[in-house]
Amino acid sequence: MNNVYITVSILILVYFSVIFVVAQILKNNSIVDSFWGPGFLLVAVYTFINSSEYNVISALVTILVSIWALRLFTHITLRNWTKPEDYRYINMRKKWGTSFPLLKAYLNVFILQGVLLYIVALPIISVNSSIAEKINPLNLIGLVIWIIGFYFEVVGDKQLKDFKSNAANKGRLMTEGLWKYTRHPNYFGEAVMWWGIFLMSISRISHIINIISPITITFLLVFVSGVPLLENKYKDRPDFIEYCKITNKFFPWFKKIN
Repeated sequence: MNNVYITVSILILVYFSVIFVVAQILKNNSIVDSFWGPGFLLVAVYTFINSSEYNVISALVTILVSIWALRLFTHITLRNWTKPEDYRYINMRKKWGTSFPLLKAYLNVFILQGVLLYIVALPIISVNSSIAEKINPLNLIGLVIWIIGFYFEVVGDKQLKDFKSNAANKGRLMTEGLWKYTRHPNYFGEAVMWWGIFLMSISRISHIINIISPITITFLLVFVSGVPLLENKYKDRPDFIEYCKITNKFFPWFKKIN
């Protein structure tokens, strides 16, 4: 059963290596963003198909991950389809300089994302390679939490897309809908979903180790690649400064009264 963890690591390595080659042909490393979600889909489907212990929870986790992955792939790909390489990856190129740029791109973008994907996907691998157990209360709580997270991510993304598509909002800041309660409802939803998947993966005490998954994705979103990048991008805008005074950064809550 432990062999599945090794096989999945090799699968992820091959997956991101192929994406790296395509990215170099297109001269656009930011296409890796589109394939973050499908990487989890690959892991979920592979481990489920190769499992000898099918059960309701493993099937449900695989379905939920598949729905999320396909939705995220579609959302990011359509959003970036006609756009040039994202500024984050352009800045990386500049920072790396001219020595071994391909190796640096491969290790710092594609392999790094592969490692992070593997860590975050641990609950998926665990639930799809464990002996079938009865559904327990934690599994049901996890399902409810996942639904809440999915709602925040999908609705938050949709509200922002609709806002930006309205020419009258050009130059304005999105502060309505879910964005009235948190400055990053989509990132909050993303983190919450993985806490839900973690709880759904628990069928025995040893599975608590899977908590590294939601902790990792939450840390990345709050302190590394999600919230900080956007906050830094808008930090000097007067309207964003005012928005920050009355709206929570991550966890949703009612507007603060000055």
